[in-house]
Amino acid sequence: MSFFSRLMGRGQDPRDALRTLWHGVVGTSREREWYADCGVADTVQGRFDMITHVMSLVMLRMENSPTLAPKTALLTELFVADMDRQLRDTGVGDLMVGKNMGKLVASLGGRLGALREAFADSDAALAVILQRNVTLVDEDKKPFALAVRTRALHNGLSAMDDASLLEGALLYE
Repeated sequence: MSFFSRLMGRGQDPRDALRTLWHGVVGTSREREWYADCGVADTVQGRFDMITHVMSLVMLRMENSPTLAPKTALLTELFVADMDRQLRDTGVGDLMVGKNMGKLVASLGGRLGALREAFADSDAALAVILQRNVTLVDEDKKPFALAVRTRALHNGLSAMDDASLLEGALLYE
């Protein structure tokens, strides 16, 4: 939908159908267990890592659905809009927002690719990949717990039907 169409009130924003799912991604990424039990650093970087982590898992699930696969771009647009707003709220100037957004989107793409390949292996192999891609407090002890919880979320998402996924209540198996 173009800017002018939205401005003139013509039609609904196609991203609206995915807003509840986006809020589910953010809510799941903020769950205490990621930080307390899995050792993700409770910092700005660690929280961003978890948003991109959960977002990647959701996008992997969406890719497996003929109905939802074309909508991954809309979910990514919601991610970009939210991250843009967050950067501006923290005082990043207009000249730097674009450069920072490029890095954030590249980070999301990298994590998506790493996770896409990781699920074919064991939890131990997944832990090694997660240790490289997520900011952890204790690099020695926690990656395996993070891998187990990641696989549980991945399995739960895989078991969900499309309508339930769009409702944003992300399940663990």
